[in-house]
Amino acid sequence: MASNASHMLEAALEQMDDIIAGSKAMVPVGDFSDAPVELRSTDCPAPLRVLQLAEELKVALEVEGSSGAKEALRRQVPSATTHALLLWLNKGPVSVNLQSLGNNESYQDRLARLEGHKESLVLQVSVLTDQVEAQGEKIRDLENSLEEHHQKLSSTEEMLQQELRSRTSLESQKLDLMDEVSYLKLKLVGMEEKQSHNTERQHKAEGLLQELRLLRDKVNELEDEKSQYERKLKATKAEISNLQHLLLTKKTEIEHLQAQLLSRAPVSMDSAERDQELQRLKTGMESLIAANEEKVGTLSSAQPQVSTVCLGILSFCSRSGGLNGDDLGPTEFRRGGLRATAGPRLARTPDSGSSVCDKNTPFSKWTREQVCGWLEDFGLGQYVNLSRQWIESGQTLLSATPQDFEKEMGIKHPLHRKKLQLAMRTFSTKMMEKYSEVDPIWVTRWLDDIGLPQYKDQFHESRVDGRMLQYLTVNDLLFLKVTSQLHHLSIKCAIHVLHVNKFNPYCLRRRPGDENKTSPSEVVQWSNHRVMEWLRSVDLAEYAPNLRGSGVHGGLIILEPRFNSDTLAMLLNIPPQKTLLRRHLATNFTSLVGPQAQQEKREYATATGHTPLTTTAKVRPKKLGFTHFGHLRKRRPDDSADYICPIDTASLLSVNGGPHRPYGSFRGLSPIRDTDTDTEKVEQVGSKF
Repeated sequence: MASNASHMLEAALEQMDDIIAGSKAMVPVGDFSDAPVELRSTDCPAPLRVLQLAEELKVALEVEGSSGAKEALRRQVPSATTHALLLWLNKGPVSVNLQSLGNNESYQDRLARLEGHKESLVLQVSVLTDQVEAQGEKIRDLENSLEEHHQKLSSTEEMLQQELRSRTSLESQKLDLMDEVSYLKLKLVGMEEKQSHNTERQHKAEGLLQELRLLRDKVNELEDEKSQYERKLKATKAEISNLQHLLLTKKTEIEHLQAQLLSRAPVSMDSAERDQELQRLKTGMESLIAANEEKVGTLSSAQPQVSTVCLGILSFCSRSGGLNGDDLGPTEFRRGGLRATAGPRLARTPDSGSSVCDKNTPFSKWTREQVCGWLEDFGLGQYVNLSRQWIESGQTLLSATPQDFEKEMGIKHPLHRKKLQLAMRTFSTKMMEKYSEVDPIWVTRWLDDIGLPQYKDQFHESRVDGRMLQYLTVNDLLFLKVTSQLHHLSIKCAIHVLHVNKFNPYCLRRRPGDENKTSPSEVVQWSNHRVMEWLRSVDLAEYAPNLRGSGVHGGLIILEPRFNSDTLAMLLNIPPQKTLLRRHLATNFTSLVGPQAQQEKREYATATGHTPLTTTAKVRPKKLGFTHFGHLRKRRPDDSADYICPIDTASLLSVNGGPHRPYGSFRGLSPIRDTDTDTEKVEQVGSKF
């Protein structure tokens, strides 16, 4: 806008110069026109410029009035200039123009015309002056607007500078924040490492707390047993004192009787009275012998006295002739008779509950009270009330079906029915296996040993004992909420170890030994705690607590061909990036299991269709279709195909009649190898009971 105003001002000034210059250069132009010709000093062409200069010369000469001055001027003109002007003026057309000019008008007319032109020019000048003033006003307005724009521009530049400064400050703040973020990231990494360290310490502390709880429970159990033993000891001491007093009394009576017999004549005693006296002495002697047998060990000091008294009575009776030696056979001195000194607690008749422990009586001939007492001892006391209304004798249970157990006794729990039916089978076959001696309390401790303490409540609620472990099925484990495939294999291998050791309750090794002298036959009996001790011995103590609740024990490590060092590393939560640590674990694992088991694991891993063992695999029961019910009907009652670990005597023999290998650890002899190729989906037909 400023440039436009300057251009307009320049054009106006040029117009003013042209107007002023044109007022002085008005000349007549002969025949061309009667109007004055406006000649501009700068923009006119060359002919007009010559005419303008000639007119100016004429006007200047007219102004010089005196002839002397004109003569002086003529003398000063150079001769060359004078000659050129004369040549130009003497030519024909000029003379004709001068003559025509003199003929047509006079100087007065020309002057009048010029004055009129002058007035018009003055008017034009005034108009142009007004226009110039208007243009000046516009120019001033434009200058004012230009000034305003300059101010705005300066303010804008100032704002731009402020923005630049603010941007610079923001960038500096951004750099500071980035530095702070990097510092916080480093601090976060440090905190995460610290948290992981604290987590490991917490795991260790939890492990120690769990061990402390176990030790506390064991201490409490020992204290309870101690208190029970103390109470029993006090009761025993009291009974000993009573027996001693009774012995003294009996001895006094015997001496008195001997004195009476010696003083009396042999024929003075009536035969009937003598028989009654002998019967009374016989009853007292039987009670003393029964009491003595019940206190075996604690009453060892009192036994010689009782034996002496008994021998004295027997000799007296034999001498008196009222009692034969055959009347006091060994069958008479047994438990269960009446006791005059033991009190009402021990005064049970053969028909009372104490005869439950009588193994000579067949179960089918047990009375109702005996069967109910046995149910109490068997861990099924909650069903005694309904059983007492239904059971007539032991034969009632022997001939009952699982449906009768559920209907008549109210046993809704399937494992309780199975437990009772297995017991009835044992009574029917009259074969007491070693696993029948394992009670549910030992099974819960066994779960601790194999690293599965999380299932103790379910097993204890189901009253799982050694007999049920022998006939445990996959469906039973699923009912016990054991769904992990790894835990199924752990229980399977642990039961096989019990099979091989004939259900010896002390077969598992819990305490650490010499790590340099371990063999696979010893490792297979390691408990979960013993495996953790081995990890600590091979410098993997920080990962050892991760095995709690994993089900890893020596039997699983040795007997399961799919359990290798990678599986153990996965259970220990060793990241795959720590290759050196995993290699160290693999080396120690190979030396632990031995070359034979390692070769079997390697062959199984390279076999076709091999599926690696994972910690997330679940066991699902097979859904039966209608075509499978025929197979269920044809199945034999003793078929063990569905048991989690059936007793396979053939698996305990080597190839071609070789030596006995209880832990078959090469292909074809492994007792826990699955025949199903899809181990992720274990197909279970159903429970046997």
